[in-house]
Amino acid sequence: MATANTALLLMDLQPAILAGMPNDKLAELLDRVNKAANAARAHQIPVIYVALSFRPGTPEVSSNNQFFDAARSRFDNPDFANIHPDVAPQTGDIIVYKKRFSAFTGSDLDVVLRGLNVKHLVLAGVSTSGVVLSTTREAADKDLQLTILADGCFDADEETHRVLLTKVFPRQAGMKTIDEWCEGLD
Repeated sequence: MATANTALLLMDLQPAILAGMPNDKLAELLDRVNKAANAARAHQIPVIYVALSFRPGTPEVSSNNQFFDAARSRFDNPDFANIHPDVAPQTGDIIVYKKRFSAFTGSDLDVVLRGLNVKHLVLAGVSTSGVVLSTTREAADKDLQLTILADGCFDADEETHRVLLTKVFPRQAGMKTIDEWCEGLD
């Protein structure tokens, strides 16, 4: 597998977002994500973390946005944007801060990708129906090649997760497990 012009996007791996996951599934997810991140670093593939973050007082949150307005009090916390310590960025990794579901909305991700000459995004994150779906759609509209690491994603709604991974995403992205992707790098 060609790794030139590829970046690994690890999205919304923040303790406040992951708090709803069962502990056993969380530990497994974080282990798999670490495997992907370490493999990417070993093959000089940029690792880009995407985190949801707002200014104090959340002025970026509109009362017209039903989801974000309802969660406003959760976001107004200086620690909200922290990445889970079990998958913490390492030296050389990039962190991008976004303002909505898509990794592109309110962030400088597009500028970073152009600066790195990235044409292929490999995606993992929580939740499948939030950041993964929104980022996949927007990245596809930007004509980026996409791979979704199916076992690097989680959604609290198992049926929604299944439908997205088996019916929706394969129309716009290659689907791989983290093991398959890592093995393809060698």
